[in-house]
Parts: sequence; structure tokens; C-alpha cells
Amino acid sequence: MDSAAARERVLDTAAELFYRRGVQSVGMDEIRTASGVSLKRLYQLFPAKEQLVEAYLERRDGQWRGRLAAYVEREEDPVRRVPAVFDWLECWFGEDGFRGCGWINAHGELGATSARVAAQAVAHKRAFRDYLTALVTRAGLPAALAGPLFLLAEGAMVTAGIEQSTRPAAEAREAAELLLATVATTRESPA
Repeated sequence: MDSAAARERVLDTAAELFYRRGVQSVGMDEIRTASGVSLKRLYQLFPAKEQLVEAYLERRDGQWRGRLAAYVEREEDPVRRVPAVFDWLECWFGEDGFRGCGWINAHGELGATSARVAAQAVAHKRAFRDYLTALVTRAGLPAALAGPLFLLAEGAMVTAGIEQSTRPAAEAREAAELLLATVATTRESPA
């Protein structure tokens, strides 16, 4: 097996185990066994577990944001793309094995002791907020709307992870719709 294939196999295994059970409860030996990659090759690819966690979060970021964007971009109306974010969250929350936000989970476990994990969590959240900012500005809405929408989405993620329910996405979508209606009403009212 070449290095690229071994790397992908290790990352696939780490992604499944880290997300399902938590980063700290999974050792490198378990990843070696589950992936079928020798311990020597594993440590050649990732000399420290922290580097594997960083790579897992980085790869997950691209996958997560790609899935979100693909779903949202199906909506033709730029204004309707905003609530579509919450529709996608509801779908994600309903997936088998959903355990909340991987970056929040990893940051909760290691953020205070791992600058790499903290940086990945910050980068992911910043990219998500930037994505929301781009959505609202493309829709001709005030950029300041992105902050409250971001907090609604993040709160829904945390609550859904704890409650194991899709309901927080629907509630956050309702609040987002109220924000959009308020902005529309404010724009329509005479000055």
C-alpha cells in the first residue's frame, strides 16, 4: 500500500473512531489495528497523535463545508439559501451516528492543551461564519445578520449533539426566518 492510500485509510479509521468515541479514548494502537496499517507506517505518516487529530479535523472541515455548500446551492433564490443552511443542519443531525460538532467535541477534549486542535476548531468556525457572511451579502442582506445566524446554527449544533434530536435545527430555522422577516419589514417601511 502506498503512502497516500495508507494515509487515507488511517484518516478514515481515525475519523470514524474519534467522532464516535472521542479523541482521548482512542489510542494509536487501536487506529493501527482497525486500519490495518502497521504501527511503523502510522508513525511515519503521523509522528504524534496530535498531528493525526489535526489532519482528521482539517479533512473533516473540507468534507463538512462541501456537503453544506452543495445542499445550500441547490436553492436558486439567494435569500432562501439562508434558511437552507438550517435545513441541511436538520438532515445532518438526523444522520445515524450523529454526535454533535466534531470541532466542538475535539476542542472540548483537547483545546486547552493542544494549540493545533484549538487552531483547527477556530479555523473551521471562522470559515463557517465567513460562509454565512457570503450567503447574506450575496442575498443583498446586511452582513451584520451573519453573526446572529452563526450563533443560531452553533447553538443548534451543541443542543442537537446533547439531545440527539433534529429539533434544534428546526427551532433555529424558525428564528432565522424571523430575522429575515424583520430585515425585510424594516427595508419595506418608509423612512
